[in-house]
Amino acid sequence: MSGTTTPPFPDHVELTGEGLVLRDWTEADLATMPDLFDHPDTAYWTPLVSPFDDAAARARLDKARQLRSEGTTILLAITTDGGAALGEVMLRRAPEGTEIGYAIGPAHRGQGLATRAVRVMAAYAFEQLGVEQVILELEADNTASVAVATRAGFGLLDVPLIKGEEKGRPYILQTWGLSRP
Repeated sequence: MSGTTTPPFPDHVELTGEGLVLRDWTEADLATMPDLFDHPDTAYWTPLVSPFDDAAARARLDKARQLRSEGTTILLAITTDGGAALGEVMLRRAPEGTEIGYAIGPAHRGQGLATRAVRVMAAYAFEQLGVEQVILELEADNTASVAVATRAGFGLLDVPLIKGEEKGRPYILQTWGLSRP
């Protein structure tokens, strides 16, 4: 063993910046989550379950709390004011690096929410967690996510592609990175 331990995430996280408030998911968000995540694009490009119904929302909230308590992942609602959730941003500690992910509800796309949420979460990772680099793993054909990565200042890394299969669909992920300023 290396003797190093990963510090736990705080019980409560609220991040502000770029005109956003990234906050913990709450019981009050359960009714909104299917509207955000039950969409063909979300089903195709993300590992979120489909269909995303009320039971999936409950499971997602419970999983978010479990992953936080394990110290591996933070899932936060993307809002403009701390109120209604417009999407989700994730920070995950993984062997390959500190990964950020996101999903924006279909009614809220095209407003720069994903780019801004990624930048706020990256700043948190650098300033509060002390990481040297954050990564995005995305498919080259996902032009919206490639645009988010580019606008958020990430660059394509010269690392092996990640090949896998999810929901019966093969995928190949590129890794994009952003280093601490």
